[in-house]
Amino acid sequence: MTSTPAKNTVALSQQLAWTARMLHAVEQGRSLADALPTVPAALRPGVQALTFHALRHWGQATVVLQLLAQRAPPLLVRALLGVALTLLCTPATPGAQPDYAPHTVVDQAVAALAALKVPRAQAGFVNGCLRRFLRERPELEAQAAQDAVARWNHPFWWVQRVRRDHPQHWQAVLAANNQAAPMTLRVNRRHVARDAYLAQLQAEGYTATPVGEDGVVLARAVPVERLPGWAQGHASVQDAAAQLAAPLLLQGAALPARARVLDACAAPGGKTAHLLEYADLDVLALDVDPVRCTRIHDNLQRLGLQAQVRAADAALPAQWWDGRAFDAILLDAPCTASGIVRRHPDVRWLRRPDDIAQLAAQQARLLQALWPLLKPGGRLLYCTCSVFKAEGEQQVAAFVARHAAEAKVLPAPGHLLPGGAVPLDGINDNAAGGLDGFFYALLQKAPLA
Repeated sequence: MTSTPAKNTVALSQQLAWTARMLHAVEQGRSLADALPTVPAALRPGVQALTFHALRHWGQATVVLQLLAQRAPPLLVRALLGVALTLLCTPATPGAQPDYAPHTVVDQAVAALAALKVPRAQAGFVNGCLRRFLRERPELEAQAAQDAVARWNHPFWWVQRVRRDHPQHWQAVLAANNQAAPMTLRVNRRHVARDAYLAQLQAEGYTATPVGEDGVVLARAVPVERLPGWAQGHASVQDAAAQLAAPLLLQGAALPARARVLDACAAPGGKTAHLLEYADLDVLALDVDPVRCTRIHDNLQRLGLQAQVRAADAALPAQWWDGRAFDAILLDAPCTASGIVRRHPDVRWLRRPDDIAQLAAQQARLLQALWPLLKPGGRLLYCTCSVFKAEGEQQVAAFVARHAAEAKVLPAPGHLLPGGAVPLDGINDNAAGGLDGFFYALLQKAPLA
């Protein structure tokens, strides 16, 4: 993030007001993906950067605010104070702090109240809270650090769950979630070799390193339209962990020509596209949301790929299946998204503890519904972008126990933890910033006797 705004940039007070609206929306259960488009286009990049920063430090800010204010202020005022405190608090990670002078943050936060249309009497309260924080910062931060929510910037139940599921790595997982994820590309091998594309990037002044079979990690994020060959479909944005799906499902599989493959929960189409880049396949891509199906179409069109795309609920095959079995199935199941908090910092504050059980039940229904659609000898790759074991190894163990006679577990990575908390040979070794959190299980149906 940049330093204090220059003369010709948008006033910080305007950005703070809109950031407060974003934080208020999240606290009301609305996702940033839904809320951010309401921000005026000229303000959106700065507001998104401030909002991401605030969400990564929201636990600390809210605990400090509780110490500063005996009575809870109005919700928008609380959100504004929280945003300002995330700019004033000492970050756990050096270099993670936007460079605004403390007096500027205080003054601009007070000025932001006018845009939020809250009573003018709140100006003194906001000013007083922030100035008291600056006077007593070491004591207040030390006191807040005794609270796990402030220390780890996650809900307490989330901290407990990660600690239980990954007792050797829970601290690394939580710390990784508070870092910005790198921008990773998947090179379209049908258009250009990965190393050739890497050379193009470097020739145009981009610092980048290879990862996996088709991936490239950029040292700094850039607008996609500036990437060489973007409009021609030479590359897509996709984390290295997600790029494992296509090779896991297809490598070593005895697939017929033009094998029939189902991508069961396909939107926005990244894994669908990678499957088609990887091999000549007859792919059916499903998603329950018709709007998201449009995104699949758009992504495939840019990449020069074709698949049958249908809006349908994968858990209800009677409504869409034509009775022809699939040679392979990819089930990227709906989940808590607890593995991609680096990219979606609102997720941790939107989720509730009972979401895990509800989503695990949905995952189980999908596995049960799709398994009969797989040919004998075929493969099903189950994956989630979650670090919670209930959505990963526990889910698969329960499924295999129900289908012990016909389901064989093939080698797969299992749980990948965000930011390289646990290195994965051949992937994390050269993935700057590590991978997103993912789970992979590869199941094979027993062939006919």
